Amino acid sequence: MRTRREFLQKITYSAMVLPLLPSWQFGSPHIDSEPYEGPVLRVAIMGLGGYGTRVAEAMKACKKAKLAGVVSGTPAKVKEWQSKHQIPEKNCYNYENFDDLKDNPDIDAVYVITPNALHHDQVIRAAKAGKHVICEKPMGLNAKEGEEMVQACKDANVKLLVGYRMHFEPKTLEVVRMRQNGDFGKILFFQGQCGFRIGDPNQWRLDKTLAGGGSLMDIGIYAVNGARYMVGEEPIWVTAQEMKTDPVKFKEGVDETILFQLGFPSGAVSSCLSTYNMNHLDRFFLNGEKGFAEMQPSTGYGPIEGRTHKGKLTQQHITHQTLQMEEMASIILEGKEPVIAVDGEEGLRDLKIIDAIYKSCHTGESVKLV
Repeated sequence: MRTRREFLQKITYSAMVLPLLPSWQFGSPHIDSEPYEGPVLRVAIMGLGGYGTRVAEAMKACKKAKLAGVVSGTPAKVKEWQSKHQIPEKNCYNYENFDDLKDNPDIDAVYVITPNALHHDQVIRAAKAGKHVICEKPMGLNAKEGEEMVQACKDANVKLLVGYRMHFEPKTLEVVRMRQNGDFGKILFFQGQCGFRIGDPNQWRLDKTLAGGGSLMDIGIYAVNGARYMVGEEPIWVTAQEMKTDPVKFKEGVDETILFQLGFPSGAVSSCLSTYNMNHLDRFFLNGEKGFAEMQPSTGYGPIEGRTHKGKLTQQHITHQTLQMEEMASIILEGKEPVIAVDGEEGLRDLKIIDAIYKSCHTGESVKLV
């Protein structure tokens, strides 16, 4: 297995051996059957790799969002996407000239789906071009970058959203609803396990210059973010430990496995694992005084499977990226408030925790979060 996205796709296929609605076999059903005549968010995807392709395909089922342009450094990919998605030449850009988006009224937003180290500059450039920005997670390499990205979008009066697709996933939202409703009672503990055995040692995810780290920046961010929305609080301290069994593959600054613990104001704690060296890890567990929730797979492309002390979670699966783009269009166009935030401030909170995790790994000490 080579990448997180292959891992997430594989666990998707594993889950799909369970009985499913027929429409799931062919992509996402529409959000509803009612005709839609309102505004549509016209999106340019920046980065035409595997995940960009997945988002583009998922958007075909959207009513409020559509693919309107592309940004890529590979001319052959641009031509392929032009033909496949009927994208006009005037809506196609490369990494050198995409600042010209400022003069293109046919594109409302740019979805940045490039290696982590490129996010900062590309988001700021897109914002200065006057376009709303959706950025894949992690939003930046560290909190300093995140703060600059948030400020640039504020200065340009555009929205900055982060690709937290799980924030719109129906079973995840049901667990959050139950927690908010008091069904679990006082929250005591959260466990997040996120990992797979990564393959190709030459890929960008194992290059600190492009990735900014290792497993934590890639798969571990699901546990960082999940701990926050499952517990429903912001952590106040972090402890963490790093283990490395293959220093050749996982060079200096590229983490293989990290265990980290978070403490919350209420007294709840979380224990999480992020790894590039163990397969079959995609599980969330939430424990409260009155009940529990368990999800496995918890963050794969779906269907998500889960249960609580009240029984199995049965909410319908909708392709995550379809639902994400539909909801993000509502946020940008209509000012809709999501149940779980997906804005730049949300991305910044995760980056501050990631900074603290790395600091704790290096110092061996607990790090306070403010």
